[in-house]
Amino acid sequence: MSKLATLIAQEINAHVRQVKAAITLLDDGSTVPFIARYRKEATEGLDDGQLRTLEQRLTYLRELEIRRDTILKNIAEQGKLTPQLTALINTAETKTRLEDLYLPFKTKRRTKGQIAIEAGLTPLAESLMANPQQQPLLLAKQFITSEGNFAQPEQVLEGAKFILMEKASVDAELIAKVRKQLLAHATLESKENKKSATEDSKFKDYFSHSEGISKVPSHRMLAMLRGKNEGELQIGLNADPEFTEKNATSYCEVIIAKHLGIQYQNKPADEWLKSVVHSSWKQKLLSQLETELIGKMKESAEVEAIKVFAANLTALLMASPAGPKVTLGLDPGLRTGSKIAIVDATGKLLDHTTIYPHVPQQQWQQSLSTLATLCQRHNVELVSIGNGTASRETDKLIAELIKAKPELKLQKMMVSEAGASVYSASELAANEFPQLDVSIRGAVSIARRLQDPLAELVKIDPKAIGVGQYQHDVNQTLLSKQLDIVIEDCVNKVGVNVNLASAALLSRVAGLNKTIAENIVSYRDDNGPFSKRNELKKVARLGPKAFEQCAGFLRILNAKDPLDSSAVHPESYPVVKDIIQQIGKNITEIMGNSELLKSLNPQDYTNAKFGLPTIEDILQELEKPGRDPRPEFKTATFKEGIEKIADLKPGMQLEGIISNVTNFGAFVDIGVHQDGLVHISALTNRFVKDPHEIVKAGQIVKVKVTEIDIARKRIALTMRLDDKVEKNHQAHSGSKQFIANSLKSNNQAEPKKQHKTESKNTTFGNNAFADAFANAKKR
Repeated sequence: MSKLATLIAQEINAHVRQVKAAITLLDDGSTVPFIARYRKEATEGLDDGQLRTLEQRLTYLRELEIRRDTILKNIAEQGKLTPQLTALINTAETKTRLEDLYLPFKTKRRTKGQIAIEAGLTPLAESLMANPQQQPLLLAKQFITSEGNFAQPEQVLEGAKFILMEKASVDAELIAKVRKQLLAHATLESKENKKSATEDSKFKDYFSHSEGISKVPSHRMLAMLRGKNEGELQIGLNADPEFTEKNATSYCEVIIAKHLGIQYQNKPADEWLKSVVHSSWKQKLLSQLETELIGKMKESAEVEAIKVFAANLTALLMASPAGPKVTLGLDPGLRTGSKIAIVDATGKLLDHTTIYPHVPQQQWQQSLSTLATLCQRHNVELVSIGNGTASRETDKLIAELIKAKPELKLQKMMVSEAGASVYSASELAANEFPQLDVSIRGAVSIARRLQDPLAELVKIDPKAIGVGQYQHDVNQTLLSKQLDIVIEDCVNKVGVNVNLASAALLSRVAGLNKTIAENIVSYRDDNGPFSKRNELKKVARLGPKAFEQCAGFLRILNAKDPLDSSAVHPESYPVVKDIIQQIGKNITEIMGNSELLKSLNPQDYTNAKFGLPTIEDILQELEKPGRDPRPEFKTATFKEGIEKIADLKPGMQLEGIISNVTNFGAFVDIGVHQDGLVHISALTNRFVKDPHEIVKAGQIVKVKVTEIDIARKRIALTMRLDDKVEKNHQAHSGSKQFIANSLKSNNQAEPKKQHKTESKNTTFGNNAFADAFANAKKR
């Protein structure tokens, strides 16, 4: 453990003892959320970010050690393990270096070089390398053999060349030198595949593109790879971009010659040796390293894309909840009607129906009457409108209802319906609503995600939510693993009401899994709501370790013991009792009493088991028991009269919601069915390396329209409101901000009918996504 702990400690800027403590806890079955929240003394305050990095690096380094042992064993079995090689293998710090060292000892298919070795041509190759003064053809005659088609001197020399080429291709030190050169100087180049590329290709920007391989951003790398996969682009490395001569000798050949000790001094074997070096580069190392480096670039781009997705998903899941209010969910539609579902404050379905206010039925007044009756009957407070087809028409319908029936005191919001159809058709939805049509299930989801985005969205595969960047092009295993981590962290930061939570939400709590979560729900159904945390111990398969991990994150509201509704862990209840006894107050007098709690000295209550960090956390939790870390619920106001792209004018200032953040900028929903792009350069007046430094998904922002391309449905925005905008930018399509790989298309039809009623357009500030992102998943 010491070796691994030392390496990881350096990487996460921590002490070795902290890392050792964290590794021990992880190996003992503790989860990252539990360690970060309830084991601060042990790790001396390592936060969840450090712990996640530690966990990932620990896995990598342990896999590295297993691979190292396997390689040492395999080479030893071949009788080729030397002390020097053992030392090199034992000091290899990466899997790449380890595999480089193992290359010469891997079992290979029967190659031309192997055939030449079997024919006895190795002495010829070594002799010409050692003494270039010899005449190659004369020397080759001595090695003519009937084996392997080496009957002519030229064939013999070719065989000897293949022996040296293969030796070079598995030389770990040579590979490292050439790799270093390529990383520093090579460019990635893409060009049009004339056989299949079209004039209006979305990859047109890459028909003649060149960029240093160390500088290619993830979104461009993934765009080029997609263009290659779709047959419109050809991509490859240019090892010497500064060379203009077509037949110029690559600098990599200079490196190879120097490494092999070859000097060209007009000796008889020089030309043959040049051909060895040239072929070693062109036929072996170039293709070998081109495949490796493009593969590494792809992996790096995938990691970055997954990081972007994770950041956006975090912002979405941690969006502010509207709270426990009776909510009407509306899944808008035209021909098939708009589906209505009303849920109570706990998310339980109360009523449902379908209305047909739009074309072709156009039952506008009848729909208003139905809505008014339902809202009055169930005391509806919130109306949640899905942002898909006919959403703006439906939004007008609700606006007219609010205007006509002010006594209902309704508030309307537009929310993302991304993933609602996935939930509707899921096994989870079918089990919850077996008799309900899938479209009504979608309306239920739309209502619930306004009440509590986190509780509802955990039921949906995060990839279906569509807040990523090329999420379908990246490694799906890594993506799923990282998104699972995001969900776990978010759920445990917020905490879960054990008497209301679905099995899907409970399964994300530290220490629980799908089976235990389902057992909790079954126990709750059979025995009624939990009255205290200790009752969880009666749930099947929820043993002592699982209880330790999950108890602090599960809340029981209105419990007999108020601590059961807080984030204070049951193991710390004795500390609270000690505090109560010392100050002579009961628990109800302490909880929420900020003035009293701030007057206490945490150091006075520490003991051998509970240190200062735990006591400080307990006092903070008692001050604001069960506090929700999510932001206050807010809505954004869309500008009246701005409902489609044609309504926009350059220079307009609007309010909108950040719906997705990528490496090249942020997309903003401004209420026109098509998101606009704030390019990274237009986010602020200073240099920005990562847009996430400035904005996050769900954030309400003010923007100014800079350019509009109606034909291509593209909108360029700026958050630098003082920027001057030229009025002739309307319908312009040549802006640099309209880069092909960064803008989304919108296939949704424009509303066919506009109603006269004008009203404020509000949208749920932390949970809005434009139609563009549903389409983005197809990219």
